[in-house]
Order: sequence, then C-alpha cells, then structure tokens
Amino acid sequence: MAQTPRNQKVATRKGSSRGRTPSGKPNPIDVHVGGRVRLRRTLLGMSQEKLGEALGLTFQQVQKYERGANRVGASRLFDLSRVLDVPVSFFFDDMGEDLKTQSPALIAGVGELEETPAHFDHDPMAKRETLELVRAYYRITDPQVRKRVYELAKALADASEAGGR
Repeated sequence: MAQTPRNQKVATRKGSSRGRTPSGKPNPIDVHVGGRVRLRRTLLGMSQEKLGEALGLTFQQVQKYERGANRVGASRLFDLSRVLDVPVSFFFDDMGEDLKTQSPALIAGVGELEETPAHFDHDPMAKRETLELVRAYYRITDPQVRKRVYELAKALADASEAGGR
C-alpha cells in the first residue's frame, strides 16, 4: 500500500498504467470506443457541446472521451448509449481481433498477449468528410435524386480507379 499526502492508504499494482499501453498512449480499445462515440454523435449532427450538456460534461471532456485520452466508465457508457440512442454494444461494434488483445488485463500480463502491437489503418468511415457526406445524402428526400447521386459517386470512383491504373 502506498501513502497519499493525507495518509490514506491506496492500493497500487506494480506496473499499473490505468489501462494505457506500455508507451503511455491511450489504450486502443478506449480509442475505438471514443471513435464510435464521435461517429454516432456526428451522424446525429450533434456538437460536442450539446452531447456534453446532455451528459453534464464540458465539451473538452467529450473531446477527451472521443480521443480515448479519458476512459469511459460503465455508467458513462450507459448514459452515452441513451443520449446517442444506441445499444451499449454499439461502442464495441467493428472491433477487430487485434484490438481485443489490447485489453488492460492482457497488457498488464494477466493473460496472454501477442507480441506484435495492433496496427491501425486510418478508417475512412471515421473522417468528418465521410460523415458529413452520409448525413447530406440522407437529407435528400427524393429517392430518385438520392439514387442518382449514389450512381454518380460510384461512376466517379470507378473513373478515378481506372485513371490510377
């Protein structure tokens, strides 16, 4: 037990990093959960400030959650699921097997941990541009116009691919 300035005893674990990686960076699982918070918030057209107000937080705290700098506790995750109108499982959807090996318990050596660190490709679905495009697309009320925009985007992508060969 370690002593605090007020002479209170607190339990400490050797090597505990409060869920961070050995390098001190935020845990990749926390980064993933934060990215899912940002994805849903942006799809709803909600600002960090509005989400913060709904949760009783500042927008800076929301930013830290979204970056994975602050870990999201169970009760906060529950509140986020209600405000963002998604099941709690949404925050863990699309989590790859490589991420699952980055849990704090595995990092601390409680379980088996693969020796190669998880590799993260930048997810184009997490880009603000992509999210705004999706939101704008679904604001098109005429189904025929929406279908033509979709076909145009596909044609432009195909032409771009053909030109890059």
